[in-house]
Formats: sequence, structure tokens, C-alpha cells
Amino acid sequence: MWYVYIIKSLTSDYIYIGSTNDIKRRLEEHNNGLNISTKHYRPFKLEAYVAVNTESKARKLEKYFKTGSGKAILKKRILSDEAT
Repeated sequence: MWYVYIIKSLTSDYIYIGSTNDIKRRLEEHNNGLNISTKHYRPFKLEAYVAVNTESKARKLEKYFKTGSGKAILKKRILSDEAT
């Protein structure tokens, strides 16, 4: 199983979207400063994830979530606290 995950910095509004086959390990890597893009925004908490069957699907979904329309969907449908 592969996952597209969304983590949020506990010190700012920074949100990171990535994909992995091991969410726990990947979150630890982010929180330990092993990712150049996120090391200055530590610590992080897991906000959400989507499970898919293949790495290919995960990479495509990750790429989509990083687009303008993908970010809008994330904020409105997945990360929002409002029930719709």
C-alpha cells in the first residue's frame, strides 16, 4: 500500500505533501530534519493521508495535490474542519 500524506508544521502555516509506503517512518524523517524542504519548519503533525494500491498512483495523486486546483480540493474537502 502507498500513501499520499499531508503534514502541517506546528510552528507555522507550512503544509507539505508527499508520498511514501511507510507514513510513520516518513513523518519521523521530516521531524528529524532529514528532508531539506521541510527541516526549517519542524516539528510536523500528520493532517491527512490517502491510501492507494501502487506507487505510480501515489506519485500522480501527489503531483495533482501540489497543483492549484489540487491544493484547493485539499483545503476545501480534506483539511477543512467544516462538515459539508
